Amino acid sequence: MDFTQLIQLVKSEFYWLHQHPELSGEEFATTERLRTFLTRHGVTIRESGLPTGLIADIRGQADGPVVALRCDIDALPVTEQTDMPYRSLVAGKMHACGHDFHAATLLGIALALRDEPDLPGTVRLVFQPAEENLGGARSVLQTGLLADVDVIFGFHCSAIYPRGTVITRPGFMNGAVDTFRVVFHGTGAHACRPHQSADPVMMLAHFACAAQTIVSRGLNPFHPAIVGISYIHAGNADNVIPSEGCAGGTIRSLHPEARTFIHQRLQALAETTAAQFGGRAEFILHKGVPATNNDAVWVEFAREIAASLHLPFAEPPDSLSGEDFACYQEHIPGAFIQIGTGLSPMNHCPDFRVDPETLHESVAFGTRLAVAALRRLKEQSHD
Repeated sequence: MDFTQLIQLVKSEFYWLHQHPELSGEEFATTERLRTFLTRHGVTIRESGLPTGLIADIRGQADGPVVALRCDIDALPVTEQTDMPYRSLVAGKMHACGHDFHAATLLGIALALRDEPDLPGTVRLVFQPAEENLGGARSVLQTGLLADVDVIFGFHCSAIYPRGTVITRPGFMNGAVDTFRVVFHGTGAHACRPHQSADPVMMLAHFACAAQTIVSRGLNPFHPAIVGISYIHAGNADNVIPSEGCAGGTIRSLHPEARTFIHQRLQALAETTAAQFGGRAEFILHKGVPATNNDAVWVEFAREIAASLHLPFAEPPDSLSGEDFACYQEHIPGAFIQIGTGLSPMNHCPDFRVDPETLHESVAFGTRLAVAALRRLKEQSHD
């Protein structure tokens, strides 16, 4: 099979995946489609125990290193608003973040690697479920099938760069994502007798304002972070001071020490604010994913591979968006890499789109990256 035929084949899979989006944890038809394609083309699928998603191997030399390539496969609860002939057939669901393109890229890499002579090791293909709810990476790690991986690369499309641009940077690239909820317990009263209350509305108001000083006055100005309060609820009558109120939102950060500081300071602020007004606070923190943290050596390696294919290279702008590829990087060195898929409305928008022709560049880049990484690791093992 020549490269043009290969791309046409995986482009058809991309169209099908885009038309049949499934949300996080529901990717059953998607998984079966991927399994059927890989099996039909002689790719070994590992028994993982995952309800959705799958892990496959392209095996070369048995004693060689292992390089993992990861894509995600879930869609979003978004109603598509494009005129593409292969637009979503499922009401209220759309591949609005390009995960269909990521999966098709990995399918193309699988076909290209299958025909690679003398592959100096194993390439492990990770079709990860549930990235959008930031839980899928940990479920993949729990299978134990990445325990022998020497390096891992994650792929993602980018709507802000021209087709074929390779985008990555050393160090932090995406933010840590945590959520919090505070319940303020006070004492209710008639609105005309505020002195008989411990007013949770006042607790909420003071907390919401003071929380903004955690970043502006507590953190190094060169350590990006966000404490965002996204909702506040209290009471439902104009003449009643309620006995309870709540607030919650998101915490974004890059540096681990800043992340810990925010967690501790936010809880302390909630508790002292409540006490100031005669109440108490219940602070609930949900720790999400850490910040992606790219290995500088493998970022430079990706730059070299892009140059060898005459693909433009760029370092992305700062971002505090979440990406659970970071969970792999807590255990395995590697890099998260974006591929420009043509200028488009941003990811998660109903009119987001990728240029399917970018599969030419993404498959070529991913294939060469995997083979070259195996060779580099093999050489290092003999030094």
